[in-house]
Amino acid sequence: MPGAQWIGEEERELVDRVVRSRSPFRFYGPDPQRMVDSLEREWSTIFGHKHALAVSSGTAALTIAFSALGIGPGDEVLVPGYLWVSCVSAVVRVGAIPKLVDIDDTFCMDPDDLRRKIGPHSRAVLCVHMSGAPGRISEIAEICRAHGLSLVEDCAQTAGASQNGRAVGRFGDIGIFSFQLNKNMTSGDGGLLVAEDDALFRRIVALHDLGYPRNEAGRLDASDETCQLWGMGARMSELAGAMALAQMRKLPQITGAMRGSKWRIREAIKNLPGLSFRRVPDPAGDTGPFLLMLLSDGSIARRFVDALRAEGISGPPGSLTCLTMREWGLHWYSNIPSLVHRRSNSRDGFPWTHPSNAFAAGYDYSDGALPRCDEFHARGALLCISSTLTSADESDIVTAFRKVANGILR
Repeated sequence: MPGAQWIGEEERELVDRVVRSRSPFRFYGPDPQRMVDSLEREWSTIFGHKHALAVSSGTAALTIAFSALGIGPGDEVLVPGYLWVSCVSAVVRVGAIPKLVDIDDTFCMDPDDLRRKIGPHSRAVLCVHMSGAPGRISEIAEICRAHGLSLVEDCAQTAGASQNGRAVGRFGDIGIFSFQLNKNMTSGDGGLLVAEDDALFRRIVALHDLGYPRNEAGRLDASDETCQLWGMGARMSELAGAMALAQMRKLPQITGAMRGSKWRIREAIKNLPGLSFRRVPDPAGDTGPFLLMLLSDGSIARRFVDALRAEGISGPPGSLTCLTMREWGLHWYSNIPSLVHRRSNSRDGFPWTHPSNAFAAGYDYSDGALPRCDEFHARGALLCISSTLTSADESDIVTAFRKVANGILR
């Protein structure tokens, strides 16, 4: 919970201002404080986006993104096998079909497998910047441009990340972020979309609301025939906006702390036999919340993690601090039962049963569909990096790793 560890008087002051004003709705009230407006404006300035829109969650942001792009039945969206369940659910909810793409040693989408998977029904690519750092995003963006595919960047786990000086969310058509409690910065729940195209952003704004844009007084304007849609009611409140604004202003400190701790620990244990790490194309743009590791096989990974926990590298009771990738649940495609079994929210089995989606009848989502994902799932492990580690904490972690490696990996 990186951002949560930094919640303090700054958040309280901004939230109190909203409470005192009795104006928690972003568009109008007795004394609007414009917290959400300030969040969007400062985010765009800091990270170089033309447009930013705060919403109620990262999950809602994904559905809004695909709806804004006009994705629906007859379309497939290419998604990586290491992701989060929200990524798949957003595709399914708009009536499209998810098509799996394998990952590479960055633990993000493999551009080479992406090229192989593009087909006649491919309409968009969802590139998920997993576990704090982007993978080969420039190559993926180039492939999308060459094939006329829309590109959505899921930056839920990478707020504040960049690659070669370019902020995540600026490589594709739309970028989405999450401010849920486990993320780099938090408002408890919340999210944000970014886009550069004016017309596309106008659709995003309408869709996140009630399907229509608003006028300067904050009232719905249904007069524009080019923007009469079906909205989601996913507006961010001023209370969440106040929290997110205060947290965003601390984001460089939060990510800087995690990145520093992670890479000091990684450097100290990089030569341990039998242990390797994910490839991060640009370490300077890594936000640092996770140290991803690979062991020789699943049995060794299990013993290694159990031994680290026994040495005290376990976090508070019930936390997911140190674990095997097999314990990482809905982050892996084959662990999502709704996907594997093609579940539906409706009685008719939509979207799997929609006639326009008959092309996907043979798509396989069960274990074995993606060789590299399956391999990393079997023999991977991760350590969550706190945003408040002291040098003594880092030393304890390194000592534990060396002791366990000496006993298990030699």
